[in-house]
Amino acid sequence: MNIANAIADITSTEDLLERALKLSGLVSTLFADVGFTLVVVGGSAVEFYTEGGYMSGDIDFCRREVSHIPLRLAQDVMAKLCATGGPRSWQVCGLFVDMLGFLENESTSPMRTVETPYGSVTLVPRELALVERVLAAYYPQTSVEALKVAKQMMASSLKDPSMDWVEVERLADMNDFKVLLEFKRLKAEVENG
Repeated sequence: MNIANAIADITSTEDLLERALKLSGLVSTLFADVGFTLVVVGGSAVEFYTEGGYMSGDIDFCRREVSHIPLRLAQDVMAKLCATGGPRSWQVCGLFVDMLGFLENESTSPMRTVETPYGSVTLVPRELALVERVLAAYYPQTSVEALKVAKQMMASSLKDPSMDWVEVERLADMNDFKVLLEFKRLKAEVENG
């Protein structure tokens, strides 16, 4: 792959969702080349799941491996993209890329994968992303903005036939989240339009 051509293409991509997906694919590929599997998490995953209904403004990655990515190696990889900043947050192609650490994944649902021209992008399970958004909407206090995002994530999840609603309820009821009642109320609200 010609990285300079990829960067030029990504930078010239006007649609921010498409740009973020392409850049995620390229970053994932470059880190895979040095032995690390990245997963898109947080608001970035919500952005991809809602197909741009929510735009996070950055791309958040976690690594699947327990071993940490040496900071010098991360800097070297991101230098191939002409990124500025670091050692855990960079700006590249007009977007921010953040490395958040080891992936915490309480879900038994599979990761989802999106193919891009520059490689595969692995997303945290949709079920977990939804429960995290419900938690953020209601705690530590109800947030109008976070509730809007949770509703967008819920609406897109209701359209996904592979969604495991039993798993969502299990996650929502875990001590890590404890938002089962809020989840059920939100789901009913979105279903009833």
